[in-house]
Amino acid sequence: MNVNTKMIFAVPTNIITGFLGVGKSTAILHLLKSKPKEERWAVLVNEFGEIGVDGSLFQGQHTQEQGVFIREVPGGCMCCTAGLPMQVALNQLLKLAKPDRLLIEPTGLGHPKEVLQSLTVDSYCDVIDVQKIVTLVDARKLYDSRYTEHHTFNEQIAIADIVVGNKQDLYQGDEEAKLDAYVKSTGSSDTQVVFTVNGDMTAIDLSGKTTSIAEKPYHHSRDTKPLLLDMDIPECGYIKALNKGEGFYSIGWRFSSSRLFHYEALLSFLKKIKAERMKAVFITDMGAFSYNLTADALTGTVLVNCAESRIEIIAAQINDDWEEQLMACIISH
Repeated sequence: MNVNTKMIFAVPTNIITGFLGVGKSTAILHLLKSKPKEERWAVLVNEFGEIGVDGSLFQGQHTQEQGVFIREVPGGCMCCTAGLPMQVALNQLLKLAKPDRLLIEPTGLGHPKEVLQSLTVDSYCDVIDVQKIVTLVDARKLYDSRYTEHHTFNEQIAIADIVVGNKQDLYQGDEEAKLDAYVKSTGSSDTQVVFTVNGDMTAIDLSGKTTSIAEKPYHHSRDTKPLLLDMDIPECGYIKALNKGEGFYSIGWRFSSSRLFHYEALLSFLKKIKAERMKAVFITDMGAFSYNLTADALTGTVLVNCAESRIEIIAAQINDDWEEQLMACIISH
C-alpha cells in the first residue's frame, strides 16, 4: 500500500517515562537503532524547558529517510491546557509519519496519567493502541527523599507495566532489591522489573496491551504562548527562555546557525555547570555535538546533522553567570 494513502489505525504506542536524568532519550535512541528497516517509527518528545533539545538530538542521529519522524512539545507537561499542545503535535506527527510504532517521551517532570488519558479519548480510540508503559528509574535515587516524596516520581512508577532499573552498572549495594520492593509497594502487583545499562532496552518486549487504566485527572494549565522552537531567531542571534514548576527551574537558549562555538571553551563551560540536568546540541569549530549532563557525568556525541545550537539547563536554582559564560564561547557571528 502506498504510504500516502495508508490508513492510520491502531498504531502500537509506548509511553516511555522516568524522572530527570534517568536516561529516557538514550533508551529511545537504542530502540530506534533496533527498528526494522522497513518500518516507519514516530517519536513525540516532551521537554520541561521551553527551547526543546531532544528533537534536535534525535534528528541529529536519525532521519525521515531512515523511517524516523520526530515532533517536539517543549515548555512543560504536554498535557497542559487540556492537552491541546499534545493533540496538535500528535495529529501532525501521525499525519506525516503514518507510523508502524509511536514512542512518546513525556518530560521527567510531566504527569504520565494525563498523557495516558489524552491518548484514550474517543478521537484516538481507533488510531492509538496503547501498549506497555515503561518507566525508567535510577534505583540509587530511592535513598533520596527529594525523589521518593515527589508525586510525579511515584506516579511514574504506579502507571508502569515495566519498570526499568537503569544505570545498573553504577549500583554498589542493594539497589536492585530496594527497587523490587519499592515497585511492589508503589506500583501494580503485575509490574515487571528489569535492569539495564546505558538505557539499552532492545531486549525488552514492548508489545501487549497496557494494564494501566486511564483516569480523568486534574488538568493543570499554563499561559498559551507560541512555541519558541517555531519562532524566527531575531537579529541578536539567539532566543532565551525560562520556565519553572514541580520545584525546578529551566533556562535555555536557541542560537542562529551562523553562531559558531569554540569547542574547548564550550566544553570547559559545560563541565562547570551544577544542575539537575543539562542537554545541548552545538555547532562548534570542531564539528556538531550533542551534550548530556546528569549527576553522574557529562557526555558528548558527534552529530551528523545539526541545524542550530540549543541548550537547556534544569536546576533547583538558576545561576546568573551562565549566560555571560556561554556567550563568551561564541567565536563567529
